Amino acid sequence: MTTVKTLLGLPGLRLRPLAGADLLDRPVTRIYVTELPDPGRYLSAGELVLSGLLWWRRPGDAEPFVAALARAGAAALAASGADSGGIPADVTDACERHRIPLLEVPTDLSFSVITEQVVLALAAASESARKRLQAAADAPVETLLERASAELGLPCWVLSGLGRVVAGTAPLPVAAADVIRRHAAKEAGSLTVVPVEGRHAVPWLIAVGGPLSTAQAELAEELAGLVGVTRARAAAPEAELPGEARVVALRTEGSDESADVLRELLPDGVLLESTGDTSYATGHWPASAVTDLSTVEPLLRAPRILCGVGEPGEAREVAGYALAVAARRAGRVVVVPAAEVDPHRLLLAGAPDGLRAALRQRVLGPLLAYDAEQHTDLVHTVRVFLECSGSPTRAAKALHVHVNTLRYRIGRAGELLGADLTEFTDQLDVYLALRTEE
Repeated sequence: MTTVKTLLGLPGLRLRPLAGADLLDRPVTRIYVTELPDPGRYLSAGELVLSGLLWWRRPGDAEPFVAALARAGAAALAASGADSGGIPADVTDACERHRIPLLEVPTDLSFSVITEQVVLALAAASESARKRLQAAADAPVETLLERASAELGLPCWVLSGLGRVVAGTAPLPVAAADVIRRHAAKEAGSLTVVPVEGRHAVPWLIAVGGPLSTAQAELAEELAGLVGVTRARAAAPEAELPGEARVVALRTEGSDESADVLRELLPDGVLLESTGDTSYATGHWPASAVTDLSTVEPLLRAPRILCGVGEPGEAREVAGYALAVAARRAGRVVVVPAAEVDPHRLLLAGAPDGLRAALRQRVLGPLLAYDAEQHTDLVHTVRVFLECSGSPTRAAKALHVHVNTLRYRIGRAGELLGADLTEFTDQLDVYLALRTEE
């Protein structure tokens, strides 16, 4: 990393610090020459600003100039007093006030020489930084980030497409999910984001805490490549998980991204089976799962993410039945915990569509035909009656009819069905058939 102190040591430049002697460790990313009285709109963080002070005419002129450098995060000001009779005290005071290192350029030194040597120093530092980073290619992600952060002079993070911080060199100043959403929407933010290379359906992103120069961007790209290799090399767990692990069934409709999404959602989990758009894994279900899936959804090809979650110790089929329930619900991201689904719905969800249709027709066929012919709705009456636990009084109140009218309708429906709707077993058969269309 090239710092202000590095430039002081370049042979032939003979730069002399006049202010900010305690700030010489600031990283320098590029050089910018200007004679504008307020260059703020053109400045970037980390720049060495080179000026002949042609904008300075009287005391007070330095304030807006140096303030603009401070707001932009400039590394230092290198100034020549050849046309101003030396460096004005006004400039020195402003640099001290705004904590901008001030370097005096010898009056006999051409700006082209300074520019050439600084550019060469930055290029050499960039190549050295890349080699030092590549030397850590086999290291964990955390080590790679530490090396890159030291070279860039900025904090670095690896973010999962689920909105999770995989690793970082400092606390993330914004929510990871917000960074992912901005990246998906191609919106600019306070962090520089670089995609990690790889063929995973759920991407990883490198986030760097500030704007980057060309050389820094190249180093960030190198980091992204190394993190991608490290991710691909990482082995998945091979043993079943104890404790509160549960089976999760996940489907990415119309795409083969389900396995990658599950691996990312359950980083400590074990993939049990994957058949293209549907995968099963066991792991510890994160409390943020719904938010995580909503965060990654815009980054996937699949139009919908469906998920069924079993309870700890339950068989894999239960998660599959909960997934089937999720498939019948609307929404781009649908998560159904099995514990929230009535047992009879889990049973029906696991039945093939053909079997559900056959059950409905076999049990309810005569009643459905009667309603169609007579333009009645005995099916609805029966359903309300059963959902009121077979109570004529409660059902009549719910339907806003007299209780005798209700009893007549239930009797008529029982005749058509060949069933006694006051008997539990017949009630169960009819109720299950009624729920098959959900």
